[in-house]
Formats: sequence, C-alpha cells, structure tokens
Amino acid sequence: MSKMHVKFNLNGQEVEGLAEPRTLLIHFLRENLRVTGPHIGCETSHCGACTVDMNGKSVKSCTVFVGQANGTEITTVEGLTNADGSLGVIQEMFREHHGLQCGFCTPGMITRAHRLLQENPDPTEDEVRFGMAGNLCRCTGYQNIVKAILASAEQLNAMKEAAE
Repeated sequence: MSKMHVKFNLNGQEVEGLAEPRTLLIHFLRENLRVTGPHIGCETSHCGACTVDMNGKSVKSCTVFVGQANGTEITTVEGLTNADGSLGVIQEMFREHHGLQCGFCTPGMITRAHRLLQENPDPTEDEVRFGMAGNLCRCTGYQNIVKAILASAEQLNAMKEAAE
C-alpha cells in the first residue's frame, strides 16, 4: 500500500512523516513519532486512554486516521507541561490529589480534563463527572480524579485572576 505524507503541529512543533492512509493517529504518534503519553487501550473508543486534543476538541486517537490529522494542531499530555519541563497545573493536581493509581488512563484523563477546563473554567462536581464520562479508569473510584480536576480549575482561575 502506498504511503501518504502527513504534517501537523504536535505540542507546538511541526512534525511530518509517511504513513499508510489506514494508519490510526495513536499508532503514528507512538510508533513513528515516539510520543508515548497517549496509551493504546481498547482501540474501540470506549476507554479514552488515547485521548488527545485536536484543533480544540478532545478526540480519541484510536478513531482518527493519520490523514485526518494532516494540517491540524494536536496536543498530547506531553504538551501540557510547563515551558521548563515541570508538571503543568492539571498534572500537578492529579499528583497532589492522588488522581491516579496504575497511571494507564492518566494521560487521557489529563488531556480530557485540560479541554474540559477550557470549555468550562469553573465546573461543578457533576459537570466534571459528566465531562469526563468518556474516559474510564479501572483502578480508582473517580473521586480523586474529580477532586484533582476541581482543584485544577481553582488553581487555573486564581492564576488567571492574578494575571489580570
């Protein structure tokens, strides 16, 4: 099968490569670009471990062909760190509030939480639970994940107010 040329912005940097048109974005990220934050879970779009942010929307990269990503802007969990490489606010709140156990779902959870807080900077607990419903965790009871996201919202809002 012939390969196609793809080019997109990944975590603030232009990347490109060759891939078969049937290649899924998750496989291109992990195998071609060696970006291993998004995980391969169910490969059916149910678990959310492969969640990335694409053009301002959360998408499950196991459902996107790499050709569909051509010309887009994609952010993975690696792109949510601070400029100095330290943990970003959401990542730090997941750590501080024990929003992870085995860590397999964590990159997708954090990436989805990032978009959720972009869409709704001051969510209620119910809004967080609804907004995260497409990302599954088999280890936790979700309570600490919700706490981490609510704490992230509080931190991000305080930082925004301080900057104004």
